[in-house]
Amino acid sequence: MTALPVRTTGPAAPAVTTDVLVVGSGPAGASAVLFLATYGVSTLLVTKYARLSDTPRAHITNQRTMEAMRDVGLEERLVREATPWEYMGNTTFCTSLAGEELGRIPSWGTDTVRHADYELQSPTSMLDAPQTITEPVLVQAAQERGARVRFDTEYLSHVQDDDGVTTTVRDRLTGAEYAIRSRYLVGADGARSTVAADLDLPFEGPGAVAGTLSIVFEADLSRFVAHRPSVLYWMLQPGAEREGVGLGVLRMIRPWDEWMLMWGYEMAAGPPDLTDDVVRELAVALVGTDDFEMRVKSRSPWTVNHHYATRLAEGRVFCVGDAVHRHPPTNGLGSNTSIQDSYNLAWKLAHVLSGAASPALLESYDAERAPVARQIVERANQSIADTGKILAALDLSDTTDVAKLEAQLALRKAPGPEGEKVRAALREAIAYKAYEFDAHGVEHNHRYASSAVVPDGTPMPEFRRDPELYAQPTTWPGAKLPHTWVTRDGRRVSTLDLVGHGRFSVVTGIGGRAWLDAARVLGSDLGLALTPVSIGPGEEFEDPYGTWADLREIEDGGVLLVRPDGYVAARSASSPSSAEDALGWLRGALTAVLRPDAA
Repeated sequence: MTALPVRTTGPAAPAVTTDVLVVGSGPAGASAVLFLATYGVSTLLVTKYARLSDTPRAHITNQRTMEAMRDVGLEERLVREATPWEYMGNTTFCTSLAGEELGRIPSWGTDTVRHADYELQSPTSMLDAPQTITEPVLVQAAQERGARVRFDTEYLSHVQDDDGVTTTVRDRLTGAEYAIRSRYLVGADGARSTVAADLDLPFEGPGAVAGTLSIVFEADLSRFVAHRPSVLYWMLQPGAEREGVGLGVLRMIRPWDEWMLMWGYEMAAGPPDLTDDVVRELAVALVGTDDFEMRVKSRSPWTVNHHYATRLAEGRVFCVGDAVHRHPPTNGLGSNTSIQDSYNLAWKLAHVLSGAASPALLESYDAERAPVARQIVERANQSIADTGKILAALDLSDTTDVAKLEAQLALRKAPGPEGEKVRAALREAIAYKAYEFDAHGVEHNHRYASSAVVPDGTPMPEFRRDPELYAQPTTWPGAKLPHTWVTRDGRRVSTLDLVGHGRFSVVTGIGGRAWLDAARVLGSDLGLALTPVSIGPGEEFEDPYGTWADLREIEDGGVLLVRPDGYVAARSASSPSSAEDALGWLRGALTAVLRPDAA
């Protein structure tokens, strides 16, 4: 029998086809296949790794991400498996866990004053959910909804044409190369993205700016922390570098017996050899005693980046997540922004693939998310710089001079004007870290400007409070629909629950019946599932608290056209003058969003 030839120089004709191919199984890729599968899109995920993440990297899970999870029915599952909100909040600055406290800052909306802001903004909670929790939840749910997943499958290259993308991959178990044919390709392959490199996407920022060591270990440290539960404990230690995370850090992974130790190192010198002795020495220094047992699970160096793409797509290929925004973990923005990239892109791909929208809709992904990529990279790196205020409060530029460090720490406890000055400066420096640990506005105040938003001629509302610290809801086109509680049959339901689920929604009130009639007509004409929502006395949804009337910024009979991702696409402030006017306005708004090349 003649042996069949083995192809080693390139792929054969595509043997695998799918509507969307996603490369990478981290938060960006896992959520992309989840959202696409939920919307009924044929989707395949490939990852070069043999398994999902085995290290608990990204972990802070903010309300906006939880709103997306709520929309696809995964909120309750993540709440069950993650560390709850109330354990997240006492970010502590100290010399070691067993040592002297310099101060604490309530974080992630857990203190009494800020908690109200968070609860008013969203029906969801903050969580601490490491990737070891989130990735399996997302991927399993995607598979249950029809997505296919191939591990040990390495992306090699892609070629675009007028009809789709041919991607060459390698099976890392057999070495065989083959082609996957898709209509679209999503690169979610992380900070060293090959897809982004192949697209030659333009990047700005200095790139790698510092080095950090991460050591994951198990140890019962409850006696040091259970009385001040937190995600993060920052240690001012002799020799701690100002690069990297700024100070030595112990991050809670599981209360209170699994931890990640982070320590900066000089990039020019390279990372130290992480022997067992070195790892133990670092852990003892940060805990402040050797009276504990530990089991090391992993150890690795990584780089702190300051790098963002100014363009996120090229033709039929889109990049999401760390592939296009690379930054330190400060502010907890990494996985959240990655998931929200995919949430923004997925509904657009679904509408184009179904024929409900033209491919021109996809140009809005870049227009909307590239500014976010820059914003969060700049914010996360600024938070590192802000940590230097703590050293400055102690009149230190670094901690290499141990005698001076000890003298300044002693001075903060001394009576008299010098001690008082240090104490006041230190309180102010720690309080300033709210821009890292309570930056609620950074998470919620995105205002999109693209072809997928129809301006109504009004200026964007001015922010009444600091837009990084405080979320400010508005129905201005390009903003997320505000959350508040309304009722159906007497039971509370969030306004965010009335929209989404992969569909456009038409939100009105008493006097807006013509908008709902127009939605039914257009849904049939355009092949769209439009969700009708009417809020008011005697309507399907009532506003017994009167809060929706305060937030909607339109008259009872006005209308909001809300996108599947919960963002306001268009609004008309008042009742239509006729059924024809309602039909014409809504048709025009939908056409402008879905077919901007025809509008």
